[in-house]
Amino acid sequence: MSSFIIVGKRLLPREQIALVESYAPSETTTLQTTRTFQSRVIMINRDSVLLEEAPELFAQASGFRMLDGDRVAFNPVVRFNVETFAPVSGFTPTKPYVTRLRWRDLDGNDQSKLLVTSPDAVLSAVMGDGPAARLPPGRGNGTRPRRARQTSRLKPSLTQS
Repeated sequence: MSSFIIVGKRLLPREQIALVESYAPSETTTLQTTRTFQSRVIMINRDSVLLEEAPELFAQASGFRMLDGDRVAFNPVVRFNVETFAPVSGFTPTKPYVTRLRWRDLDGNDQSKLLVTSPDAVLSAVMGDGPAARLPPGRGNGTRPRRARQTSRLKPSLTQS
């Protein structure tokens, strides 16, 4: 797997992508384009880049883990924390969110995404087990195997006869 992902004309470092979510422009969006965007790539620092393919296809091509209930694919390389979510007074969410997926950006600040998937299912996906953690066929868990340490170097004093 390469160390970057191409989105349009941009090369995005794989380890700086936190997740990919479905994208549906709102009526107040003033984006003037002929392209049909289906997903949004969310970087670790919360910058975003629009994508023309569905999050499911992106997850399959990139080895990201998919949460079907939220249509969110997250990067298995990023360290996430999972929390239960209950809205505070004065905040009325548009969906029945029950989970907060939290990560730290490169400056050490907390970033998060609210999800409707249960905390148990999200934690199972983050840990890499269970049905919510489905990876595309032929993909590993997003980590590379460690290389064996080479210790067979001869000492100079042992090479003389």
